[in-house]
Amino acid sequence: MAHGKATTGNYFEDFQVGQRLQHATPRTIHGGDLALYIALTGDRRPLASSTEFARSLGFSRECAPDLLAFHLVFGKTVADISLNAVANLGYARVLFHRPVYPGDTLTAESEVIGLRPLSDGKRGVVYVTSRGHNQKGQEVLSFHRWVMVEKRDPSAPAPAEVVPSLPEAVPVEELPVPAALNLARFGDLRWATGGAHLWDDYEPGERIVHHGGMTLEEADHTLATRLYQNSARVHFDQHAQAQTRFGKRLVYGGHVISVAHALAFGGLENVVRMAAWNGGQHVNPTFAGDTLYAWTDVLERAEVPDRSDLGALRMRLVAVKNVDPAREEVSLHVAGPGGKPAHDPRVVLVLDWWGLVPRR
Repeated sequence: MAHGKATTGNYFEDFQVGQRLQHATPRTIHGGDLALYIALTGDRRPLASSTEFARSLGFSRECAPDLLAFHLVFGKTVADISLNAVANLGYARVLFHRPVYPGDTLTAESEVIGLRPLSDGKRGVVYVTSRGHNQKGQEVLSFHRWVMVEKRDPSAPAPAEVVPSLPEAVPVEELPVPAALNLARFGDLRWATGGAHLWDDYEPGERIVHHGGMTLEEADHTLATRLYQNSARVHFDQHAQAQTRFGKRLVYGGHVISVAHALAFGGLENVVRMAAWNGGQHVNPTFAGDTLYAWTDVLERAEVPDRSDLGALRMRLVAVKNVDPAREEVSLHVAGPGGKPAHDPRVVLVLDWWGLVPRR
């Protein structure tokens, strides 16, 4: 059927390594975006909700939640990269270079860095590096991600396989620390976070089980995805998704990250900024009606160069569905086919990230 001038998005055979894409629809962030993000996720971090708290830490005003900035940049890439995606698979070296404020206008661009045809001949994995900039041309965010994309024509020749070598972790020396961040008054402001624990109080190997869960509503996850102007069909088109193996829409993995991160506030109240992700995987699908719970494993505690007032925590955020890890033991891995380790089917997210935390 002819589509005329309508855009149908890129399929796997349309991509080429080295291809550069300038994504449409610049987006100016307003206070309403911050309020709606809080309404959809329950995020309680005061840096995004209080102008005065943010100014007291050296910022010009309240900052957009780190993940809101990520989703808005990510959403711009969807029309060109993952409109025909089966699933977004993972991330590497996600860097939050500088704060984003209400009034900033974000744009995005991507480069294709790898392609991997799948053995079924119907799909392939596309690897990209995406960057977000503000109205001054300053890079605010960058990340690698890989996504499984349908072929338009299963009989069409697939692109040659090129699998990029992606870094396993961001070294602490390369973590972005906002130049504006001033913790001189933090001792007097700790009441605003509600948390008592600072960088020195966390130990590698420690597990923090975050209390409480959040059920994902169909209306909430679709509204969240619309907020980010993410047009991937797997999140919206129930008529089409009824014909898939799941028979229903998938929840955008970024919404799962945001809900898990909101749940993880308890016990990590004084993490003032998300600096980077070392890597992340959506290991099992999530659907409306699922209830998410989360825990955090502290992996590493590192000093930040040239900052005696601030340290970095490397953490693994794990989100699970329909099981409360505060009441029932949940393993990250179970025995899979042939006895090989596999993720527990109740685990939906594994996010390895660095947070910045004031020191004593």
